[in-house]
Formats: sequence, C-alpha cells, structure tokens
Amino acid sequence: MITYKCLLLDHDDTIVDSTRTVHFPAFLKTLSTLRPTKTDLTFDVFIEMCHELGFEKICDEVYHFDSDEMKIEYDIWKQYTKATIPSPFEGIKEILQTYKHQGGKIVVVSHSESSEIRRDYITHFGFEPDLVFGWELGSALRKPNPYPLLQTLEKLHLNPEDCLVLDDMKLGLEMAQCMNVDFACAAWSHTNEKIRSQMIKSSTYYLETVLDLKKLIFK
Repeated sequence: MITYKCLLLDHDDTIVDSTRTVHFPAFLKTLSTLRPTKTDLTFDVFIEMCHELGFEKICDEVYHFDSDEMKIEYDIWKQYTKATIPSPFEGIKEILQTYKHQGGKIVVVSHSESSEIRRDYITHFGFEPDLVFGWELGSALRKPNPYPLLQTLEKLHLNPEDCLVLDDMKLGLEMAQCMNVDFACAAWSHTNEKIRSQMIKSSTYYLETVLDLKKLIFK
C-alpha cells in the first residue's frame, strides 16, 4: 500500500544522475565559450550555487550572460541533453514502477525540459509521468513558484496531504512549504556539507538512500 497518492519528483540528481554527466559538462563548455577566464569552476561549487541561487540566477547574477549569450548557453545545453540519456539511481526503477502499479500518481517538477524528462521515463521506466512541469514553463512559473503544485492538486483532484515532494535542493523545498506539503530530501546524489546541513534542518524527511524512499512511500 502506498502512503501518498502522488509523488512530485525532481528529476536531476533525484531520479537520474545527470548533473555530473550532462549539465555540469555542458556548463563548463558554455564557460569555455563565453567566459574562458572562468573555467576553473568545480562540481561542488556548481552544485552549491544551484542550491542557493538556481541555474537562472547563476547565469544572470554570477556570470552576467546577456540575451545573446543565453541563446548560446541554451544551444550548448540542448546539445548535451539530447546526446546523453542519464542513468537512474540504483533502485529507482523498481520503486517507481511499483508505485505506479499500485495506483500512485507521478508528477515531475524539474528545471530540465519536458521532452528529455519524458524520454528518460519511457527509456528507463516504460511509462510517462502523469504530469510534467519543466524548464519551458518560464521563470515566473518554475519552482519554487507553487504553480506546478497548484496545477497538480487541481488536475489530479488531490489535497496537499495526499502529496510528497521529493527533491535534492531547496527550490523544491520552498515550493512544498508554500503549500504545506510534506517534503523529502533526496540526499543520495551529492555530499556537499553546506547543502546537507540546511536540508536536514528544513526537510520533513531526510533520505540518505533510495531504500529510505522505498520505506517511506510503501506501508
């Protein structure tokens, strides 16, 4: 039996191991193209900036990309995301397929684009999510804005207590808190100590392993 009727899942570094294999290499390529004197960025610093600022603010406030440069950044990113299908974390496939089989609704709320998210789900899990809210929503409606959660409640006829948000970073946490929805931190993808200390304090559940997720969502 499932403990929540709906899982609202982040994608990158929650379901698939994609920042190391896709997004970080793509951003290093962007820096080598647009900011060649600033290519000493480490993965750990990148992850921390994503957590604190979100990717859009990294581009705007840290590297000050103009609109033309953002088009270049986007084209590079799409080249990488189209070329590589990231692998799911071990155990995720069994969990999501079982959850779906038992009647649970799966919604993805991500800063990746819907096309790649749906591709990854079909490739790895054999089904598409019930709803997907991706990067193409635009900055005004992306998490941490509660729009994806509000739409999920309306379209799937759910109440806040029916849902669990699963994310590895605070943008998902902030979205969940806006609607008083339970939040679980997916802590299995990276070990940044600053992120860890913040998320342990703030999350409804702090999940060290994929097995912890299994124990949480199944009775």
